[in-house]
Formats: sequence, structure tokens, C-alpha cells
Amino acid sequence: MAISVFLSHPQPINKAQQEFLDKVSRWLADRGMLPRTLGVTDYSDVAPLEAIRSLMAQSNGLLCVAFRRTYMERGERTVRVGGGRSKRELEFETKPVNDVWLTSPWAHIEPAMAYQIGLPILILREAGVVDDGVLEKGVIGSLYMPEFDLADFDEEHYLNSQEWAGISKRWEAHVRNVVATKGRPPKLY
Repeated sequence: MAISVFLSHPQPINKAQQEFLDKVSRWLADRGMLPRTLGVTDYSDVAPLEAIRSLMAQSNGLLCVAFRRTYMERGERTVRVGGGRSKRELEFETKPVNDVWLTSPWAHIEPAMAYQIGLPILILREAGVVDDGVLEKGVIGSLYMPEFDLADFDEEHYLNSQEWAGISKRWEAHVRNVVATKGRPPKLY
């Protein structure tokens, strides 16, 4: 029986994104995993967050592909620079944000929901997508968050790289551990 995995991604907006997503889906299937995505493989007539929560409960891990969605030619971002402990001591600075992409809010929401129930998470971020929210390194834990570039993507590129082999093997081991322990009673100590 295939291992159910939540495959989170915005709707692809070009052929390269669709081809990359197809390759990720094939990679999962080749390892005995069943990629499941709300609105693609699974459908529901309830509110989206409720449907996502239900699908997450049936899944053993989450793989998120944070594709480019919205291009921002020029903008500003306010960031905290002060290390004060009280609100009065906090300092903020405005920094330019130019020539960047934003992904879908669902690429933040779905990994956050998976994190809350303890599912193993692997997020792939398309080059140029702002590393904000759960896309910031370290926010969801120690698993490295790789970036891929579809501009030079080919069959011999990222999904066949040494980096991908190491990261994906570690994530896959966590997923298989969830499968092995999901039905066991919780340990108190």
C-alpha cells in the first residue's frame, strides 16, 4: 500500500513549473508514496482549512513546492533590527525589496498546519521567491530548505543532485518512521 504524503503547491503558472511538479510526483511514486493535493487528487465540499486538516490527518509527511506566483518589481519591507526586550526598545528599519517573487499563502499555511501535528516537512523554494514566514531557514526545524532554479532545470539537474539525494533521503526516513509509529500508543516518558 502506498504511503500517503501531502503534496503542497500553488497552481503551476507555466510549463516549467508543471514539469517540475510532475517530476516531484514521479519521484514520490517511485518510492512508494502517494502524493495527495486538495483540489488535484482529493476534493471536498467543506471549508478549505477543514479539508486540509482532514487530508493532513491521513498523511505521513508534507512536501511543499513554493513556486513563484506574484512578481514584485519594487517595494519595501520593514524588519526588526533592535534586540530590545520591551516594545519601546525595539528598532525597525525599512529595506528595499526589488525584483522578487512571492509564492501562494497556501505554501505557508499548509506547512504550518503539518508542523502543528508533527508531520515531517520538506519545502522546496523556487529561486527568487522571498524567504519569509515558514520559507525562512530554521523556522520549521533543522531540515535544510533547498532552492531550485527552473531557468536551468533539466533531467540531470536538481532532483538528481547529491544535495537532493541527501535531503530527500533524510525526509523520506522521517516519513517512513511516521508510518511505522502512527498506530502505536503515545509514550509518556
